Amino acid sequence: MDTLTPGRATPFAVIGGPVLMALYGGIRLLDGSRDPGAGWLVGHGLMLAGLVLFAPVLVALERWPAPHRTAAGRVAARAALGVASAGLAASVVQIVIDLYVGAVAVDKADQHRLFDSVQSHPGVVPVVYSVGPVLFYVGLLALLVAGTVGRARTLRWWSPVLVLAGTVLTAADLALIPVAAGCYLVALAPLAGFGAGAGRPVVA
Repeated sequence: MDTLTPGRATPFAVIGGPVLMALYGGIRLLDGSRDPGAGWLVGHGLMLAGLVLFAPVLVALERWPAPHRTAAGRVAARAALGVASAGLAASVVQIVIDLYVGAVAVDKADQHRLFDSVQSHPGVVPVVYSVGPVLFYVGLLALLVAGTVGRARTLRWWSPVLVLAGTVLTAADLALIPVAAGCYLVALAPLAGFGAGAGRPVVA
């Protein structure tokens, strides 16, 4: 075979991850969803499930064009996978903290107090809230870029461009999370067997 075939869970993860992210973003727009209660818990629960589904996506991106990579390329891909996985883990921890706070806080003031208590611990803010989660997007972009270059590239140039655009949109305004999720879904679609380059080298 010319390329590795994505695993059976990959199409489900490619679709499920962005869709769950979009649902979370939609719930965030509802009144009261940012206060302790059902909206907060449902939204963050969906986001947690979506993040977990990105784990097999990252692994598939690292392995997909593996037969055509040089030794240096394989090392770089594994490094990118490690960076993305570290960032994903940080994001998961952040959402778990959010779920805990949303479950035990009695009102908005108590919610702020609990967050302040957690974030006051040394290292929590950079590792879990600021620097750590960014590594997920850095590693994901690196894996996508790697899939668009070389003798047997398996993705089109627009895959990393769409992920970058979605990431920038989310950083600019969290209300745009559903739009960003749509960008991720289209960008990753070839990995699930949809679109140009799906499961085979892209010929220049």
